[in-house]
Amino acid sequence: MAMLKQIVVDCEHPAKLARFWSETLDGFDMRPYDQAEINRLAGLGFTPETDPTVLLDGPGLEMCFQRVTLGPMSEKRRLHLDIATSQIDHEVRRLVGLGATIVEYFTAHVWMRDPEGNDFCVTAA
Repeated sequence: MAMLKQIVVDCEHPAKLARFWSETLDGFDMRPYDQAEINRLAGLGFTPETDPTVLLDGPGLEMCFQRVTLGPMSEKRRLHLDIATSQIDHEVRRLVGLGATIVEYFTAHVWMRDPEGNDFCVTAA
């Protein structure tokens, strides 16, 4: 058997998208940069803000945001995340304030996209 360790998101702006998801999901925090990592990045011409790979640590799972050159996205993606809340309308408004967009309302959930256009749904807890 295997267990899910990490969800990897290909994106254009890893730090910006990692911040969005860190503010969206309870218990997920951006992995801190120690001085050795800041020095390593500087040697490669990067800063924490331009780091091509940014990690979020969560409860039993990591999320990795990695910079890639993306082609055009199709209308419906093959994979998306569902997040649960006890107050869907409040959470949707909060996420829109963080940069998400609403695609469509359904009876039991709201289909949304993060700031880079990745699908996710907000569902009842």
